[in-house]
Amino acid sequence: MIKRFIATATATFALAFAINVAADEADRRQALFGDVHIHTQLSFDAYIFGIRRTPDDAYRYALGETLRHAAGYDIALKGGPLDFYAVTDHAEYLGVLPTMNDPASSMSSIASAEGMFSPVFTDIITAFGKVFQSVTDGKEIEDMKAPGIVKSGWQEVQAAADRYYRPGEFTTFAGFEFTSQPDYGNLHRVVLFRSSRRPELPFGAMDSTNPEDLWAWLDASRDEGMDGLAIPHNSNLSDGLMFQLTDFDGNPITSEYAQTRMRNEPIVEMTQVKGTSDTHPALSPNDEFAGFEIYETLLGTDITGKTQGSYVREALQNGLKIEEEIGVNPYKFGLIGASDSHNAGGPVEEDHFFGKTGLVDGTPDRRRAFVVPGEDDLTGAAASSFFQWSAAGLAGVWAERNNREDIFAAMRRKETFATSGPRIKVRLFAGYDYPEEIFERSDFATLAYSQGVPMGGDLSLESSRSPTFLAQASRDAHSAGLQRMQIIRGWVEEGELKEAIFDIACDNGSPDPSTHRCADNGAQIDVTSCEIPSGYGQTQFDVSWTDPDFDPNRRAFYYARVLENPTCRWSTWEANRQGKEVRDGLPLTILERAWSSPIWVKPQ
Repeated sequence: MIKRFIATATATFALAFAINVAADEADRRQALFGDVHIHTQLSFDAYIFGIRRTPDDAYRYALGETLRHAAGYDIALKGGPLDFYAVTDHAEYLGVLPTMNDPASSMSSIASAEGMFSPVFTDIITAFGKVFQSVTDGKEIEDMKAPGIVKSGWQEVQAAADRYYRPGEFTTFAGFEFTSQPDYGNLHRVVLFRSSRRPELPFGAMDSTNPEDLWAWLDASRDEGMDGLAIPHNSNLSDGLMFQLTDFDGNPITSEYAQTRMRNEPIVEMTQVKGTSDTHPALSPNDEFAGFEIYETLLGTDITGKTQGSYVREALQNGLKIEEEIGVNPYKFGLIGASDSHNAGGPVEEDHFFGKTGLVDGTPDRRRAFVVPGEDDLTGAAASSFFQWSAAGLAGVWAERNNREDIFAAMRRKETFATSGPRIKVRLFAGYDYPEEIFERSDFATLAYSQGVPMGGDLSLESSRSPTFLAQASRDAHSAGLQRMQIIRGWVEEGELKEAIFDIACDNGSPDPSTHRCADNGAQIDVTSCEIPSGYGQTQFDVSWTDPDFDPNRRAFYYARVLENPTCRWSTWEANRQGKEVRDGLPLTILERAWSSPIWVKPQ
C-alpha cells in the first residue's frame, strides 16, 4: 500500500579496488547528468558521412558551446551544459578514415579509399557497406590495417579528455566502443577508464567478437592499475544475443562467467537514439507503457531481431533465475541512458533533433518523418528507418563530487539512472523503520542510507514484512510535468518470469487500490503547436511505499519508472516545420521518462 505520498511545488558489487566512501560523504551525493557514448570524426561511420568534428569539439558542445553540423546548421544543447561526458569512438579503424582522406598520407592511395570520399552519395554508401561488413565479420580490411594510426587516434581521444577535465566542474572520461556484431546481432560495448592510466591500444572486434575476451582484457588491464568498465548498449538490436542464457559459445553460464561479467559490466544503457531497451509489449503485455520507442531492425539489415534475450527487464528476471541455479546473478546491472551521437553532440531534445550520423540522417528529407518522394529507391544505410530513431538519452549518477573518482564509483555501485532525454532526477532507497516525516527532514539522506540501501544495492530482509521503498523524482523545468511514478517488480515463480507494475504516485490523487493505477489526469497537447499546457503535472514526487503483495520468500528486484505528461515527438515537430503530415505509424506524442537502477531483495 502507499503509506505516504507528497507532491510538492518545488552497490553494490564488492571489489577489492572499489572506492570506500565515508558515511557522511554519502549524504552529500548529488544528481549529475551526462553522456558517455559520443563519437567524432575519428569513428569510421562518422567521418564517411561528412562529420568533421573532433573530440575537442565534443567537449565544447557538452560545455554549452554551439557546433556546426555536417549538414550546415548549428547545433547546441538547449538545456544547458552537462556535468560529465565521454568521447568513445569505435576501436575499429579508429582515426583511419581521416588519414585515408589526407593527400599527404600514403593511405590516401590504397584501393579501399576509392569511392570512400566521393561527392556522389551512393558511392559513399557502397564504400561504407564494405567497412561495415568487415566489422560485422571481425576481419580487418587488409589495406586498412594501420595500428600506428589507431594508436595515434586513441592518444588524441585521451588527450582531449584530459584537456577538458575540470574536477569539481566538468568530468571527462577517455573511452572507446567495442563494436562486436556477429551476424548483425549487436553486442556493442562502450568502454570507460577511471583515470589517466589506460592501455596503449583499445580492444576492438578485430581482436575478438567475443565480449568475454574483452572482459579478460579489462581484467588484465585492471591488474596493471588501469581500471575500466564496459557498458553494453542496444540490447534491443542484439537478436537475442546480449542477454542469452548461455555464454558466447553456447555453453551453460557458470558462476565464474557471472562474476566476471558483473565485475566488468555493472551498468547497461537503457535508452539511446537507436531505441529503448526497457521491455517489449510481447514480453510485458500488461505494461501499457511497454511500447516506448521500440526499434528492433538489426543494424545494416531489414531483419527484425529476436525479442527474447534483447531487453533489460527480461534479463533482470532471468538473472534471478540463473542465480537460483548457480548462486551468482550475471544480469545484476544498473541503468544509464546515452545518445550514441556521431555528431560530437547528442540530439536529446525532441524540439531540436538533428539525427545521429552526419549527412546520412542530417536533414528532414533523410530522416523521413514524413513520406519523401523516391524513398523506395533508397539503398544501404540511406534506407534505414531513421524516423523510428529517438531523441535520447542521458545518464544520471548520484555522486559526492563532480570528478572521475566519484562518478566512476557511482557507476560501479550502480547508483545511476537513465532518462529518455529530459533531465528528470530519480532516486530509490529500500529499508526498514524510516520515520514517517523523513522527506521533510534535513537529514533525509543520512537516514535513507543508514537504514537501508540505495538503488543498485542488495537488501537482505530483516523480517517477513515488506521493506519500505523511498522513491523520489523531480521534473526537468524545460519539459512537461510529471504524470506518475511507478515501481516495477520482477521475480521468478516456479521457473516462470513474472512482473508487476504499481503506480505509486499520481498527478491527480492516489492510485486505485485495486488496480494500482492512476486515473487519467487529462493532460493533452495540441500537436499542431506542440505547446506544453499549464496546469498539469507535478514538479516532484516524494513517495514512501510498501509492496501490497510482498512475499518474504521471494527473490525479487524493484526499480522506479517516472513518466512525464505527453509532449510532441521529434517527428511531429519536424513534420510541422516542413508543413507535412507525420508518417503513418509514428506516434504524434510520447511520454518521456526516467528509470532508476534496481534494488534486489533477498529472502531471509
